[in-house]
Amino acid sequence: MNTQYKKGVLELCVLSLLKKHDCYGYEISEYLSNHIDIADGTVYPILRKLKSDGLVSTYLQEESGGPPRKYYSLTELGRETYKNDRAEYLNFARTIETLLEDDNNDKK
Repeated sequence: MNTQYKKGVLELCVLSLLKKHDCYGYEISEYLSNHIDIADGTVYPILRKLKSDGLVSTYLQEESGGPPRKYYSLTELGRETYKNDRAEYLNFARTIETLLEDDNNDKK
């Protein structure tokens, strides 16, 4: 798949996962890499950007038998951004789908 397609939607995917529940970075990375072909280390720059933009906050949580994990959580701004970006993306995707379906009806 064209990497440009993925780049444009990965941030929205991360926000979607965090809307469901707080996650640590590796958990997000593993989930996405099991569903989308992404390179190792792709998620962490996205998480840093989301944090610097105020869309997510972080906290440490102790895990049994290991060091504390940094969890990411959506802020109110993150929830609002996700809601708006999701609506925009779905509208865009429907438009593209319609355009591509119309392509099948072209007669030459």
